[in-house]
Amino acid sequence: MDILRFATAGSVDDGKSTLIGRLLFDSKAIFEDQLEAVERTSRDRGTEYTDLSLLTDGLRAEREQGITIDVAYRYFATPKRKFIIADTPGHIQYTRNMVTGASTADLAIILIDARKGVLEQSRRHAFLTTLLRVPHLVLAVNKMDLVDYSEERFEEIREEFTSFASKLNASDLTFIPISALHGDNVVSRSENMPWYEGTSLLHHLEHVHIASDRNLVDVRFPVQYVIRPHKTEFHDYRGYAGQVAGGVLKPGDEVVHLPSGLSTRIASIDTFDGPVDEAFPPMSVTLRLEDDIDISRGDMICRPNNQPAASQEIDAMICWMADGVKLRPRAKLTIKHTTRTARALVKDLHYRLDVNTLHRDETAAELALNEIGRVSLRITQPLFVDEYARNRLTGGFILIDEATNGTVGAGMIL
Repeated sequence: MDILRFATAGSVDDGKSTLIGRLLFDSKAIFEDQLEAVERTSRDRGTEYTDLSLLTDGLRAEREQGITIDVAYRYFATPKRKFIIADTPGHIQYTRNMVTGASTADLAIILIDARKGVLEQSRRHAFLTTLLRVPHLVLAVNKMDLVDYSEERFEEIREEFTSFASKLNASDLTFIPISALHGDNVVSRSENMPWYEGTSLLHHLEHVHIASDRNLVDVRFPVQYVIRPHKTEFHDYRGYAGQVAGGVLKPGDEVVHLPSGLSTRIASIDTFDGPVDEAFPPMSVTLRLEDDIDISRGDMICRPNNQPAASQEIDAMICWMADGVKLRPRAKLTIKHTTRTARALVKDLHYRLDVNTLHRDETAAELALNEIGRVSLRITQPLFVDEYARNRLTGGFILIDEATNGTVGAGMIL
């Protein structure tokens, strides 16, 4: 079975945690002691129902405030597919957490309260998911039970969001009316909304096609680790371990090593379970090559006639994540791109982007916490990059504060 990674987003109190709790509960992915603890906490709070949002809101501060602060990851499976869920915060204060949760997602679910309609945070999260090139977007209109399951209200929200989404790069957009509290259209079709002719949310998650979303054209293999066993019987073994970031690799394929430019062929592809005939994203494998080449962590293996750009100067969109420290021109940072780490200098800040109006402020002199802008960077050594729109793995990077070693920014190469 393949794995679908999806993130939930939306404004505060739109029901993200309740929706995930409903998916876990109805798919029987909850242990009895977990359910008993949630039921007990719900009774202690005086609620008349089992508050399924408590399954993901794990921090004490989250439970006290009734909001999600950190990114909560949960796992469940159905007979058709395995799922990894990232429950991201809705509060504007935690936009950086939302970016973190959605950065690796195949699909994003944006919840909208049927009573409130499309809010500023709804637009913000829709823009961020498209900026992060999440291939599939589901707009789940929640709390339909509080508007008497009104088809007219659902259509109003659909039209308003469709109009906004036309300004974005949303390639696949699906609308589903649900009630996470009562389970309408979450796992099974709801009898309360006979006018809705689409599938339930879980059915959509099980059948959405994601294999073609991964770049299977450009071979990209960043080397993470060189394997040289010390045992005598394996003294001739030299393998290069890493995760396939693009393309399909097979034994016998001609490849080139960057930065040396030397060509060789793949002798074999090894995994924990033994040799395989081919490797593709997102498999983690070990390549053995026919020739001995000086290869180390941070190098790239690709096709001779299809190589990434080797660049020491890049333009990128940056989401600034540091609290108390601002991004300004001439700032010196550490950049981590795939498995390569180097030092970077911020040459220029071109503009700051207002994610609510999409206005570009070209007079901006800095980026503060949760702000997004376009910058130019100069790197101390070449990075082997693709545009983020073409490959999210070789087109993305993080920025690290040299003093604290903390992650302060995430970037998408243009």
